[in-house]
Amino acid sequence: MDDEALLRGRVYGADHDDPDPGRRPGREYRELVGGPLDGLLLDVTGWGEDQLVDGAALATEIGKYGAGGRAHYEPRPADPRRWDWQGDTP
Repeated sequence: MDDEALLRGRVYGADHDDPDPGRRPGREYRELVGGPLDGLLLDVTGWGEDQLVDGAALATEIGKYGAGGRAHYEPRPADPRRWDWQGDTP
């Protein structure tokens, strides 16, 4: 991945071999802040307002519980385009 791609951000769930794991035109994203997925972008295209308010529990192998664990992120009250890490669960 080149420097420009790093600045665009990597999308959560993108394949590791994807030559362009960043944003796609016409998609909507939230930035994940803190925790094991810090700095990744979450594609929320098509999510309903209730889902956006609730945040997400995202599967990750690099959290506290390893494979099968989830990292919980919720929208930041002052900036809902950034989602803050709330903790990990098995």
